[in-house]
Amino acid sequence: MAISPGQIRAARGLLNWSQSDLGQKCNLSTTSIGAIEKGETRARPNNIAAIQKAFEDGGLEFLPDDGIRKRNAQLTVLTGREGLQEFAQEIVNTYIEDKREILQAYVDDKQFAQHIDDKIALDHIIKIGKAFDTKSRFKILQRQGDNYFPAKTYAEYKWVDVDNFLAVPFYVYGDCMALMMLNPEPMVIIHRHGAIAAAFRKQFDLIWKSSKNPPQELIDQWEIPERYLRYLKG
Repeated sequence: MAISPGQIRAARGLLNWSQSDLGQKCNLSTTSIGAIEKGETRARPNNIAAIQKAFEDGGLEFLPDDGIRKRNAQLTVLTGREGLQEFAQEIVNTYIEDKREILQAYVDDKQFAQHIDDKIALDHIIKIGKAFDTKSRFKILQRQGDNYFPAKTYAEYKWVDVDNFLAVPFYVYGDCMALMMLNPEPMVIIHRHGAIAAAFRKQFDLIWKSSKNPPQELIDQWEIPERYLRYLKG
């Protein structure tokens, strides 16, 4: 279903976007956006598709008979290394605006690191470490016996019994809940829905209360891998 000029104008109004804002998101000039909205030009199908995607990424859905509405829940899928990098940055950006706890469950950070370049991994550790002002704001559940603690400067860790360690990791941040799969290719599925996030927060809290603290000496012994340190040296 191709969206109409009226739907484009209405969609901008719902999101409070200017024609310039929309143009930047779909790589079109402000003049082109204006002409499309006025019906002065026959837009190419790929341009209409780009405009529609920009609005859908912004949380809108288009209905028959020129209808439009905000989605109650927004679903985003990120894939590949670039998707993981985008997801890591989103966690930081969300925390800057929303200081609720960031919760990470069942993630094997060694496996995660294999899918991200060393420099990007270190940049993420440094950036997120600066964003989180207290360890009580970031909690991580990992497999019992895992001695890999890259977030030790800004997060609390607890161990989950091996038999109860699930294969599909999840994160909760702000009003979002994300599921992560790393094989065969990285994929993050983000649900932007407050009720879903709240339910997973409760689930995480129950698991957290029954989980064990890793030996402090193991945490103290963990150091940033040598291959990362060369990036600190310039």
